Amino acid sequence: MGILERIKEIEAEMARTQKNKATEYHLGQLKAKIAKLRTQLLEPPKGSSGGGDGFEVTKFGHGRVALIGFPSVGKSTLLTMLTGTHSEAASYEFTTLTCIPGIIHYNDTKIQLLDLPGIIEGASEGKGRGRQVISVAKSSDLVLMILDASKSEGHRQILTKELEAVGLRLNKRPPQIYFKRKKTGGISFNSMIPLTHVDEKLCYQILHEYKIHNAEVLFREDATVDDLIDVIEGNRKYIKCVYVYNKIDVVGIDDVDKLARQPNSLVISCNLQACYILCLLYQLIHILLKLCLALPLVLLLCGHI
Repeated sequence: MGILERIKEIEAEMARTQKNKATEYHLGQLKAKIAKLRTQLLEPPKGSSGGGDGFEVTKFGHGRVALIGFPSVGKSTLLTMLTGTHSEAASYEFTTLTCIPGIIHYNDTKIQLLDLPGIIEGASEGKGRGRQVISVAKSSDLVLMILDASKSEGHRQILTKELEAVGLRLNKRPPQIYFKRKKTGGISFNSMIPLTHVDEKLCYQILHEYKIHNAEVLFREDATVDDLIDVIEGNRKYIKCVYVYNKIDVVGIDDVDKLARQPNSLVISCNLQACYILCLLYQLIHILLKLCLALPLVLLLCGHI
């Protein structure tokens, strides 16, 4: 049985299992199994040299920003507007097939902007060029998730799910859990506050699933099973994300107002090509990169931008 089939089998078992006190240990183990399998799935094939043609982009400037979104939502048009770099744009899907870099010059700051091929549902399973796209996204300091205002909610949920599945945590901070493997001494479990999601037995079971029998674990907050698994995996990327809703000229004013009021969101229309849009994005990217690079744990979760 392949990795994908095993993941789907475990997901089906989790869906069938009722969530209650009696099953929380079993569900915790299943979550750990899925996390291990997803890590295996996303590892590059043996003998692979990297991301593939068009994805080996050298990091340049004071920060890197990745444009992520479904095909034909306006990423290429936005890149051209912001940087002057030409990226093939059209109204049909999969126009961009490689990673197109551009540079923003703003207040003596150079910001690298990457137009990535459109992510499709199933990218975390290796469909299309999802694996390469996500690999480049993980190397970025900031993500601009470009969304079609008329399809925003469904697309945003799918993209967030895909990115979560490959270890990208958007607008979140690392869990306050201290974890250190040891050579001997067994497992030391402690917490600084009362825990409601994880107890000592569940922690032991998850560690044993990873074949870890000697480790020190200290909870500094009331973290979840998923948080513990993220810390054990150690390969998660916590990154600031701005949701850019494009094509607002095709939806009603009430919908635009609703989108604009959501946290970490910006509404635009590339078709209007208004200068103020460019100024807003320049300033936004510049400010957020300063926060991401200088104060990653202090000011990243401030709600509205």
